[in-house]
Amino acid sequence: MKKSIPIGHQRIAWLMLKADPLKSRHLKSLYRASPEIAEVACTARGLFEIIRKRDAAAWSAWLDGAEKSSYARFARHLRRDQDAVAAALQLPWSNGMVEGQIHRLKLIKRQMYGRASFDLLRLRVLNSA
Repeated sequence: MKKSIPIGHQRIAWLMLKADPLKSRHLKSLYRASPEIAEVACTARGLFEIIRKRDAAAWSAWLDGAEKSSYARFARHLRRDQDAVAAALQLPWSNGMVEGQIHRLKLIKRQMYGRASFDLLRLRVLNSA
């Protein structure tokens, strides 16, 4: 008999988005135990695929379906920003690099909190670049 190894919630979330549910024994048993989780995972995987493939044509159908699921509140928020989502799916630009630099600067600032002046922070930022 094969011993079952416990699986963490982060691994389950990753499997729900990226793994084939028919090939993963963990997902099969989870979806059998809870059809609600299976529905949520299917909806999330749909959005993940739309974003990954930049499929703007499938966006409105997904949004309509999500508004009738347990993602209804999330879907309402996305509908308010529908122009931004549509632009993100259609245009090749991203602000990921900018957000990464902002995150790096905030991390350095938090590490130095209360220890030094702006001049030392400036030197540390310039030296790490």
